[in-house]
Amino acid sequence: MNALSPPATSRLLLSLSLGGLLLLAFLVLQPFLAPVAWAGILVYVTWPLYLRLRARMGGRATLASLIMTLLLAVVLILPLVWVLLMMRTEVADAYQRISGLMSEGHIALPPEVRRLPLIGHELGAFFDRLNADPVSFKNQLASWSDYAMNHAGDLMGGVSRNLAKLGMALFTAFFFYRDGEAFVLQIRKILTRRLGPRIDGYIDAMGATARAVVYGIILTALAQGLLAGVGYAVAGVDSPMFMTAATTLAAMIPFGTPFVWGAICIWLFVQGHTLAAIGLTAWCMVVVSWVDNIIRPLVISSATKIPFLLVMFGVLGGLAAFGMVGLFMGPVILAVVVAVWREWLEDAEEDAHEPPAA
Repeated sequence: MNALSPPATSRLLLSLSLGGLLLLAFLVLQPFLAPVAWAGILVYVTWPLYLRLRARMGGRATLASLIMTLLLAVVLILPLVWVLLMMRTEVADAYQRISGLMSEGHIALPPEVRRLPLIGHELGAFFDRLNADPVSFKNQLASWSDYAMNHAGDLMGGVSRNLAKLGMALFTAFFFYRDGEAFVLQIRKILTRRLGPRIDGYIDAMGATARAVVYGIILTALAQGLLAGVGYAVAGVDSPMFMTAATTLAAMIPFGTPFVWGAICIWLFVQGHTLAAIGLTAWCMVVVSWVDNIIRPLVISSATKIPFLLVMFGVLGGLAAFGMVGLFMGPVILAVVVAVWREWLEDAEEDAHEPPAA
């Protein structure tokens, strides 16, 4: 018999219909997945604070959710606006200093740099040409400036889209605070029915990893940015606030800070500030980099009980796959995979120790 029986046909049609609905739902919700993910991360990390606030409010969930959402908006938006304003001023000042210094031909490459193998001769020749013809470099700066202005619209469009996503994430966070417990309970019931009690271990692994990754990444970035900023100020780096903000952002990515402070140290060295360059390099290598080696593994690996190598792969892979939100989603996904793997190993060990059936 090649024809399907009526029950089989019904199940097939039901599966196709359900798959089609899920696909349509994904297409509808796809533009909001990143803001929803950010909202979920922020709400989960701040959930203990919300519970305390709700208890002080006499159990009024709506009022507590509104206050927590406003607090999140203040914590996220005000520092961002302050950093953007400071960066705007300092970037303009730095541009004026650098362009004036270069266009007047006042850059003297230290002899130590000229004696470097492979690149010393080329760098010396480049700066010699620059100092010999500052007018030509002025024209080049004007060309670069025009290029930047032509692409400023795209940059502002990207900033506007990110601000809109932030607003959507905050709007979603309000409902996650207010209705999050009921939603999680529904998910737990459905998954428990399908997967059994083992789902509790998976959910616990997701929660512990999400909290540890967020705390580990943010604490590490803030600590490295602050310490690097102290070094920039002492070394006399131009636009220290902008450089500190750039270092903090780069610190969210494993091994990202050396690209920022390394470039600054090279620039100081090229300008002839040899002592400042050496001191800043030593400070960043000994102090700033060791913060990453201490805080991130201590907070993340010890809390999640998964190897830090997997955490690093999760951060980098998640960043490549999902963007900035992948910094947190990647390790969470790998943590669930590790939890499933460990449970399979436990089941295999139990089966190996069971006596054979008579």
